[in-house]
Amino acid sequence: MRKLFRYLKPYRLYAVISPLLMMGEVLADLCLPYLMSFIVNYGIIGEDITQNRIASFLIGLFYPDKGYERISLIVVFGLMMLVVTLIGGFFGTFCAYTAARAAQGFGHDLRRDAYARVMSLSIEQTDRFTTGSLVTRMTNDIAMIVEFVEMLLRMFVRSPMFFVGGTFFLLTLDVRFGIVLLISLPVLLFTFIFVLSRAVPLFGTVQKRLDTVNCVVQENVSGARIVKASVQEDYETRRFEGANDALRSINYRVLRLMAVMHPVLMLVQNLAVIAIIYMGGSSIANGLGGMSTGNIMAAVTYTTQVVMSIMMVTMMFQSVSRALASAKRVREIMDEAPVITDGESELPAPAEIAVSFRGVSFRYPGTVGEPVLHDINLDVKKGETLAIVGATGSGKTSLVSLIPRFYDATEGEVLVCGVPVKELRLPSLRERISFVLQKSELFSDTVSGNIRWGKRDATEEEVRRAARIARADDFVMGFSEGYDSVIAEKGASLSGGQKQRLSIARALVRKPEILILDDATSALDLSTEAKLQAALREELADTTVIMIAQRVASVRHADRIAVIEEGTIRHCAPHDELMRISETYRDIYASQMQKGGAANE
Repeated sequence: MRKLFRYLKPYRLYAVISPLLMMGEVLADLCLPYLMSFIVNYGIIGEDITQNRIASFLIGLFYPDKGYERISLIVVFGLMMLVVTLIGGFFGTFCAYTAARAAQGFGHDLRRDAYARVMSLSIEQTDRFTTGSLVTRMTNDIAMIVEFVEMLLRMFVRSPMFFVGGTFFLLTLDVRFGIVLLISLPVLLFTFIFVLSRAVPLFGTVQKRLDTVNCVVQENVSGARIVKASVQEDYETRRFEGANDALRSINYRVLRLMAVMHPVLMLVQNLAVIAIIYMGGSSIANGLGGMSTGNIMAAVTYTTQVVMSIMMVTMMFQSVSRALASAKRVREIMDEAPVITDGESELPAPAEIAVSFRGVSFRYPGTVGEPVLHDINLDVKKGETLAIVGATGSGKTSLVSLIPRFYDATEGEVLVCGVPVKELRLPSLRERISFVLQKSELFSDTVSGNIRWGKRDATEEEVRRAARIARADDFVMGFSEGYDSVIAEKGASLSGGQKQRLSIARALVRKPEILILDDATSALDLSTEAKLQAALREELADTTVIMIAQRVASVRHADRIAVIEEGTIRHCAPHDELMRISETYRDIYASQMQKGGAANE
């Protein structure tokens, strides 16, 4: 938690002022029972006010000649209570304001840096945390910490002051009242320790169960179509109910423990009040002196304040416990050093060899067994179109993911323009590469806004040109508002082919030196894909294109085709040569011909 408190530094003025204002509010609240006792003792019962130096001094400020009546005492001390209440309200209002400013500023900065850290993590790290857990940490956990900071600036002053101040004023009324506190406090402390020692370990479990619920919801919301298409609504509902029931059960355990505190506190408080009234009443009835009705009433109020301060401490420790559990989870993000780190070099001007693989092997982090890729040696020339084919799971996507450093090679090295990618600054490397993923990701934005994700300052003409090359201009102009039409979340209002073409347009608007298409045309019909391939060859003659595809028709016109088998490149040659030397390629070609001539021109 201490590491996170540095985010309070810009708001230290508010953080210092808030406790001071809270002291003023507490002092005002502590004065009220004393003033009330003056009203009862000297204004209502009529005791001699000169026996109390404080009360005599206060009334003397208004009636120096002592020409006052009992009603005057009631009015004066009543007005004093009103003024003290207003002063306390002023301090309390501004305390709440300054505490909120400090806490919300703290939360804003922490959330900003946590988000930046998440965005800097590599894919393997975000996969390890899981999306649902990251969402929970960024929202619920940080909200818990912010709530704790605000409580820290207010209650951590209010509760101790009420406890110490209430005890002090109670003893000044009559030392015998201290006996009641001596009996009450051990009971309260035992209950306090008993409950929190069992509740604190459960708060971390609560957050983990909440992670699970968020993961299930995120998966089902993003995959709603496949859930419905597979008629798995009942199964997913049961899965959610399981996660939800687990969260409920752990919350029940926490709440059952915490529920013990309130009845015990109320019982002790009421028994203490009864004891004070009994002691005071017996003293007055027996004429022992030293007790008065007003003092008894004030003592009851101070006793209530002391007990309630302990209840506030209980609430604080509950908040502290949850905040510590949440702070640990947020720190796991903040302390997570990105696996993929920046190099120090800028990407040089385009070279004759755009991409090189030198003895590359790759294994996904945390996995055992044979590597996904091994002994990869390949050069891709500037302006060349290289296609990659192979069986499912052969490592095609893994290979191209090494170029923009989504992952780093386990052995060997990958070079772009003759420089190892590990030596390059990530922005410098990735700004020169456009990557179209297997799954088209679109955002809730206009068509032009989605295309401009590739280049934020792209002109309208650049957007239109990229869309024309990607064969998207025709269907976009068919929308009621053209390029200003809003796309639903994740492109739900578009077909698979339309989403792929917009994704390709987004990649092209950047005018990349290296374009990677990871099975990015799988949803296009052969005619549209052929037009797209022709437009790419015509408009991007100097761009190096690396494309993964399952259909021979998609790759047969590439300059070279790399055939991956069992994690390594077996052959790399043009279509005609592969038909002669590669049995695997011939098998792919033959199987697609048998399925309806998919390999035909």
